[in-house]
Amino acid sequence: MKAGLTRILAPVLAALALAGCQHDAETVTPEVPVAAPTAYVLDVPSNFPVLPAAPADNPLTVEGVGLGRRLFYDNALSVDNSISCASCHRQELAFSDGRAHALGVNGGRTPRSAMSLANLAWEPKLTWDGAATSLENQARIPLESPVEMHQALSAGVARLQAGSTYPVLFRQAFSSSTITETNLLKALAQFERTLVSGNSRFDQFRRGNRTALSAYEQQGLLLFNTHPNGTLRGGNCGDCHSGDLQTNHTFSNNGLDAAPADRGLGAQTGLATDNGKFRVPSLRNIALTAPYMHDGRFTRLEDVVSHYNEHVVLNSPNIDPLLLNTTNDPAQRSLTLDLTADEKAKIVAFLRTLTDTTFTHDRRFARP
Repeated sequence: MKAGLTRILAPVLAALALAGCQHDAETVTPEVPVAAPTAYVLDVPSNFPVLPAAPADNPLTVEGVGLGRRLFYDNALSVDNSISCASCHRQELAFSDGRAHALGVNGGRTPRSAMSLANLAWEPKLTWDGAATSLENQARIPLESPVEMHQALSAGVARLQAGSTYPVLFRQAFSSSTITETNLLKALAQFERTLVSGNSRFDQFRRGNRTALSAYEQQGLLLFNTHPNGTLRGGNCGDCHSGDLQTNHTFSNNGLDAAPADRGLGAQTGLATDNGKFRVPSLRNIALTAPYMHDGRFTRLEDVVSHYNEHVVLNSPNIDPLLLNTTNDPAQRSLTLDLTADEKAKIVAFLRTLTDTTFTHDRRFARP
């Protein structure tokens, strides 16, 4: 009797067991409700522009930011457990890595340098070539890139799901212990949105502390912001690196090469008129993020200023018009800026005031 019943029920039980094991990678298993995540209030410096709203489906929460921070420092998201996001974005270097070309797993070498991650919440497009329009979709790029972390996101999710730590943290942040690719990217994006740098001496000066910059540095700031016109002398820097965020959020060809090997934005848009254009990066913490340019060709701030003063390739295709016919020569005969050595030194002195040691030492951003 019992043996017959077992034979009848065995196929049914097996089918139920199989059904319980199979689910789509993005399916969230229903669970007993947990307490709603706690809203995270981002402290925005008073001199900054209004903070753009976070995506409606990914508001900042204490639990989500904490989870993202842990993921940011976890080597399990790389194929051989050798590197994490933090390997190429080190806090002490304003979340850059000090290399001309970032290094990935197995010695992989990226074609461009690792950008600083400060104040990304205000950036409409990300990466040097604008390949991503949100922090959520940007995060997938290095995770799966063959020359960076080189692991399918699905494999990373499976690793985390198999452990005992992350299912609990994902449940606290997203109300389910079923880890999904979408929620993993959301958590990373939440943490990165909190990386706000706004307490440099420049910021203190902007907020009313007139002694935060020396007279010499203030002269550098004036040169930095002034577009020369034959009467006013200036460095023409603020045309692109404008405002408190130190960027105009556009893409520009800054005259590095006559025939750019890297198409930059043009590789994304397919437009010849975009070839050689790269994202205008913020200059915040610039003294910490050498080497400079998308390919790390300049090692010192002095080299960068000298490029704009003396070495801009004026016939570079799609060169930014703001770099043309810009000179401090009163007779307007020169095709270069014609800054003096002292003026260049003043600009460099100002650039060093953009360093925010509060940001680089903030324990909220450090390895958990």
